[in-house]
Amino acid sequence: MKLAFSTLGCPDWDWSEIYSTAKDLRFDGIEVRGVANELFVPKIKAFNEEHIEKSIAKMKSCGLEFSMLTSGISIGEDNNTALKDAKSYIDLASKLSAKYVRIMISSHPQPEDVNMDNAIKLYNEMCQYGESKGVTPLIETNGILANSEEMLNFIEAIESENKGVLWDIHHPFRYFAEPPSKTYRNIGKYVRYTHVKDSIMLGDHLAYRMMGYGDVPIFDALKVLKENGYDGYVSLEWVKRWNPDLEDAGIVFAHFMSYITFLMDRL
Repeated sequence: MKLAFSTLGCPDWDWSEIYSTAKDLRFDGIEVRGVANELFVPKIKAFNEEHIEKSIAKMKSCGLEFSMLTSGISIGEDNNTALKDAKSYIDLASKLSAKYVRIMISSHPQPEDVNMDNAIKLYNEMCQYGESKGVTPLIETNGILANSEEMLNFIEAIESENKGVLWDIHHPFRYFAEPPSKTYRNIGKYVRYTHVKDSIMLGDHLAYRMMGYGDVPIFDALKVLKENGYDGYVSLEWVKRWNPDLEDAGIVFAHFMSYITFLMDRL
């Protein structure tokens, strides 16, 4: 398994700080979810026509790859630009040799009502477009699709073969009390990428914690993945951009590498 972090965790860093840290901490890849004040990845300065070749070369010289471009596109809500935005992400991912683009069913992690029929139509179109570019849009286990049975129904309704699931290990456990074994049993054959983060519940309030300080069964999920031959990315999604009071990335990323390596050595 390969290791990455999402730039969601370092909203105050510029691009050079991001790839330098990834290199120094020996990550395999970087998952791009905004840089500094720009969240829409195709508009990030480092990836515009003037700078993109230099950015690609720098990543290669650091022994890094773009593990995924992570969009905020939600296909189960009223969104007239979803398909257009997805194509922009897919086009850029193709240029960066990133295999995947993240798509969501809804903009919030907790379950909520969505237009499922429209979501299936949109996602199928995105998958078909991505096929010609060598990029697979991945639908995340968030919202109602954190229920792995719902996700299975959704993904099997997609006609395109260029489809896959981003298994956010946190959401099925936290919102549907699913052990990793159940989640993987339902959707494992479609899992192409994984997000990890830890948390605890303080009454009705969810509180994010650094890896190992919460109760999300991360080791159990890693064990299931290894037993089934998963060799893709395990990516830390530290949601500091949305929660400024969380610990700083410099501390959290180093801790993640230490902790996840400890767990993997015991698989």
